[in-house]
Amino acid sequence: MNGAEVIVEVLRDAGVEVVFGLPGVHNLALWEALSRSEIRLVGVRHEQTAAYAADGYARATGRLGVAITTTGPGAANTLGAVGEAWASRSPILVVATDIATTLRRPGVYRGVLHETVGQEDLFRPVTKSMRIVERISTLVDDAIAAADLALQLPRRPTYLQVPTDLLSATMPELSWAHVEVPAEPERSGDEQAMRAAAGLLAAAERPLLWVGGGAVPLREWDEPENHYGSVDAVREAAERLGAPVITTYMARGLLGPDHPLAVGLPPHLPECGKLWDAADVVLAVGTDFDGMMTQNWAQPAPAKLVVLNIDAADGTKNYPADVVVQGDVASALEGLLAGVEPKQPWADLETARTAARAAASEDQPEAMAMLDVLARVLPDEAVVVADMCIPGYWYAALGRVGGPRRLAYPVGWGTLGFGFPASIGTAAAAALGQVDGPVVCLCGDGGFLFAAGELATLAQEQLPVTVVLVDDGGYGMLRYDQKHAGQQVFGTELVTPDFASLAASFGIRAVTVEGFGDAFEAALADQVADPAPTMLVVRAQLDPPPTTSPRWYRKR
Repeated sequence: MNGAEVIVEVLRDAGVEVVFGLPGVHNLALWEALSRSEIRLVGVRHEQTAAYAADGYARATGRLGVAITTTGPGAANTLGAVGEAWASRSPILVVATDIATTLRRPGVYRGVLHETVGQEDLFRPVTKSMRIVERISTLVDDAIAAADLALQLPRRPTYLQVPTDLLSATMPELSWAHVEVPAEPERSGDEQAMRAAAGLLAAAERPLLWVGGGAVPLREWDEPENHYGSVDAVREAAERLGAPVITTYMARGLLGPDHPLAVGLPPHLPECGKLWDAADVVLAVGTDFDGMMTQNWAQPAPAKLVVLNIDAADGTKNYPADVVVQGDVASALEGLLAGVEPKQPWADLETARTAARAAASEDQPEAMAMLDVLARVLPDEAVVVADMCIPGYWYAALGRVGGPRRLAYPVGWGTLGFGFPASIGTAAAAALGQVDGPVVCLCGDGGFLFAAGELATLAQEQLPVTVVLVDDGGYGMLRYDQKHAGQQVFGTELVTPDFASLAASFGIRAVTVEGFGDAFEAALADQVADPAPTMLVVRAQLDPPPTTSPRWYRKR
């Protein structure tokens, strides 16, 4: 086997069924090896899309997402997307080539095609591990470690760099024994901390659960012992405590949209923020209390805080905890609540939820009309990939999310342009049967144009995604920011194409409607039922929801 075939075999051994990438002169040996493998290659039109698609795939499935790129500018093009995956803790692996070892001279830039001095240094801030292959004898160990480490906690991107000549070099001897990688965190909490936490929860009169992405099962497709999160454990904890459950963006849909204790709304709505304020004990599960969820920590510290996290430092970096239980969600919650008597649910939870929705509908009726249509048309199995745009903000905050891993939203780094390319990865998972519902991309005109060329990828690969593109003629959020600050609208208006005609030029069925009325609902239902890629363009202008910083009701 040559080096390229070794890498493909390592990926196959790691359970990889699809990779995303763009060919270059230095990585064509990988394309040759992939052509003879069972792994599906989705060829994209820009390297950033390869990493975004790998991220979208990883979020939807819990599996390893893989992006393959060439040397120098090709590798550099992925960085914005890799940064989003890092901030959102997505397990992706970037496989990049480097110039040939025979042409490299340490510390000297010689002017070889695509040469970069210290290419790997570009990736240092946005990966948890970098494996730089220097000789063919270490390739197996380096490739296996890069794949394994991406999936280990804390889950984040890893980087594998291989000189182009080693892709064609023959392995002298092949061994598939896994290399030593850092051990995964312990799964059970400290007994003393467990008893202290149980005591606080037993005495609580108004406990509340704040649940983050760490509660979402990591490998739903794998053996049960590989699950660090647990839907059942969180549900049982909420029901025993009678506690409202506020979820972060990464955990949206965890209990399903209809569970009576799932608040289903963000704490940025004052009526929901009051639930936090009234709690006498908050049990924080798998969260780090980031600035986007806490209005940059203007949300006051709770009266008592119990933190359950696989990483104690991560769980307590933003709010001081009274008790910290370091461990896996499933095993720790079971032990934590074993001695706690069942409690009655908060009597005012439904009142708060109803009042919050009524206030949002009165404030922004058109946005809520959009969400109502999406709730009626999309089945709970649907996966919605939302961009950093006003319609995406609304859906991520207040939309109906049918279950865990059914919302992908780039709130980690806030990367505009994520939605469309990430939906390619999610749709690839759907095409492989790893996602069991329709895939919908919710984006704006500005963010869509970051990767409009990927319409060619949709057409070529026939990936099953419905692109819902809300066209307001500019960067709507930035336009709002300027108006909110009393400034003139400047540089945020855009000349945009006829998006439906653009999609049609690639052979993709598309339609344009005005607003979110009956025509929108009928077109959405029609397109979501179509297994081919489709586009629905909606001409409308929306104001942002209360989850965006200009509208935060808490101020520092």
